[in-house]
Amino acid sequence: MWGGRFAEGPSAIMREINASIPFDKALWRQDIAASEAHVAMLAAQGIVSAEDARAISDGLAAIAHEYERDGVPENWDLEDIHMTTEARLAELIGPAAGRLHTARSRNDQVATDFRLWVREALDEMDAGLAALQRALVTRAGEHAATIMPGFTHLQTAQPVTLGHHLMAYYEMFRRDRSRLADARDRLNECPLGSAALAGTGFPIDREITSEALGFDRPTANSLDAVSDRDFALDYLFTASACALHLSRLAEELVLWASQPFGFVRLPDSLSTGSSIMPQKKNPDAAELVRGHAGRVIGCATALMVTMKGLPLAYSKDMQDDKPPVFEAASLMALSIAAMTGMIGDATFATARMRQAAEMGYATATDLADWLVREAGIPFREAHHVTGAVVKFADARGLALNEVPLADLAAIDERIDERVFDALSVDASVAARASYGGTAPEQVRMQVDRARAALGMETLTGEAGE
Repeated sequence: MWGGRFAEGPSAIMREINASIPFDKALWRQDIAASEAHVAMLAAQGIVSAEDARAISDGLAAIAHEYERDGVPENWDLEDIHMTTEARLAELIGPAAGRLHTARSRNDQVATDFRLWVREALDEMDAGLAALQRALVTRAGEHAATIMPGFTHLQTAQPVTLGHHLMAYYEMFRRDRSRLADARDRLNECPLGSAALAGTGFPIDREITSEALGFDRPTANSLDAVSDRDFALDYLFTASACALHLSRLAEELVLWASQPFGFVRLPDSLSTGSSIMPQKKNPDAAELVRGHAGRVIGCATALMVTMKGLPLAYSKDMQDDKPPVFEAASLMALSIAAMTGMIGDATFATARMRQAAEMGYATATDLADWLVREAGIPFREAHHVTGAVVKFADARGLALNEVPLADLAAIDERIDERVFDALSVDASVAARASYGGTAPEQVRMQVDRARAALGMETLTGEAGE
């Protein structure tokens, strides 16, 4: 490949450090698709003959069939997927294969291939997250009125519904999908035709190749086009944010599946046992999802550090752009699929959740709110009175709704028997009927909105306003 420029071939060390075929062979479908679009444009512009273009196109189709059947061969002397394909094309059709590389460089070739691959990865992650959202809203609809403790600082705070809790993750993944859409929109410009860095003197039509490959437009600056990897970073940033959300949900499932919580039984198919303790059922899938988040974030960091000091235009450092993206994509696909399975097949211990919600004085805020509404006192004073009631109940091992009215009135004479209507966990969640609150009616409305957005049939027949 190096022609007459060098007196000697590369050393074994150079051959090994320079070769990217072990990983960039993953781009073979994108490479062939871009080459087919390129040669069709060259023929349309009269830059290559129709006869040569047909031979090249037929040869590329034959190579695609070989790769699909046998895999991509790894000849390190050919360095990468681009030269591997071009060399095989020359074996199949002869010297006409050399015309394929007219008006392009491996620089714009790999930038195009990689964008095509990342675009597909964005679409695949979006489809996976949509499936996860469907699992979440389905279970949220089932449990719109299932009471559980809500936590702050991992301490019992106020009663909420399980449906409300699950819908919180729906919202996180909704934002992740919006980031995927934004990243896809920015990515969808075609570098092909930028050549090495300065464009080309051949009369190419970049609109033809851009449209053929499904891009919105050609890139506007050839220097930027061959050296930009923002699209890969956008993918990794979005994957990292999504991995954080997956990890938070995984952490909760790990906690909930433990005996002290006992809120959930995870499916056997996504759990493992112990080699020594026969009673164990370990939430390994959830733990691995939690662990994968660190690796995905590491992939984003790796590419940022690679790119941070590169002058324009292309530098060989950028050959290392693909492994972190490929790794992150694989980890995200596994994590999303595992979480979808866990949510869909989990068995929630609703009685245990309710029992936990009734402990820890979760309705203390409801007592304070009652004092504000019914006694007309400032919230800070109501907060102080409620604190005294909690102290009294805690000293005697009583729930708030078990404290005798006489004792409540002794703490503050403005408390009367109506207070007991506000102190149950059912009354507490029902009272939180503000938009976005945990009241079952609000949860059902948000579930219907989500189902409509996901193309699912709504529970009530309408998405609500």
